Amino acid sequence: SSLITCVESGLLKVWKEGSVDSAEITVGPDVYKMCQSPSQRHRVATGGKENDLKIWDLQRPEEPVFRAKNLRNDWLDLRVPVWIRDMQFIPGSDKVVTSTGYHQVRVYDPASPQRRPVLQVEYEEYPLTALSLTADANSVVVGNTHGQVAIIDLRQGRLLRCLKGVAGSVLSLQCHSSLPLVASCGLDRFLRIHNTQDGRLQHKVYLKSRLNCLLFSSRDKLEADGETALQDGVKEEDEGEEEDEVWADMPTVTDRAGGGKRRKESEGEPQPSTAPGAAGKTKSATQAKKKTKGMTIDVTQGKKTKGKTIGETQGKKTKRKLRASS
Repeated sequence: SSLITCVESGLLKVWKEGSVDSAEITVGPDVYKMCQSPSQRHRVATGGKENDLKIWDLQRPEEPVFRAKNLRNDWLDLRVPVWIRDMQFIPGSDKVVTSTGYHQVRVYDPASPQRRPVLQVEYEEYPLTALSLTADANSVVVGNTHGQVAIIDLRQGRLLRCLKGVAGSVLSLQCHSSLPLVASCGLDRFLRIHNTQDGRLQHKVYLKSRLNCLLFSSRDKLEADGETALQDGVKEEDEGEEEDEVWADMPTVTDRAGGGKRRKESEGEPQPSTAPGAAGKTKSATQAKKKTKGMTIDVTQGKKTKGKTIGETQGKKTKRKLRASS
């Protein structure tokens, strides 16, 4: 087994297991994407900014087995710029589909005598950042920097439908291998799963961080994880039932004789006392209350007589004024 790596500077390396040395290939500067063929594992495709599509055979790395040719000049006789952002091998063939930073979707066929793209479709006016082939490989899902996601038919070269609900730049798209589903993620921090047949949004999950890549897990692993989670749930339920049984079997502890008494006293209810002299204490407390009431009445009467005192002082003041005037 081997591991293939490629960096932006254009250095592609093949790391073999158990060996320190690695094979190196220079694929050109400003590499944006490197993709391996699913059917021929010894073939990889590379591309980037002003670095057009190349297909390499790792068994013969001296020269690429296919080198794409740029389009003819436009109607102003200006050179068409090259900027490959994403690519993917079409299963069951040698064709490669690419998306560019100039909102173009192109299909290249190495078996064709021409090196220019055999199909080109333009979508909107913003750079395309990600693509993914559907399960039947007849369509491709593309996304751009403005959150626009669309499905394009590669047989007729036309737009099938748009997938709504995405906000922000789309950084990764992944179609399910057997189901009509496509997952997308990007700068808006949401993972979304759409149905490719009707374009409806199936699931939407907020993942708190900016996402740049995603991948569907294998079906076997999902089933195994589901069974494990189910078993864990059954174990938790059993543990909860055992704990309830333990609590139910425990005897009920009653309060002491003084406990209820203290509780009643704390609630403010007077308790009868059996100690000698308790009646005398109760009477003295009642008399104290009566005395307190009398004191309150005296204070109130004092307040009433306060007006007389004020009147007398006012009269004294008027007498002083009359004396001063005389």
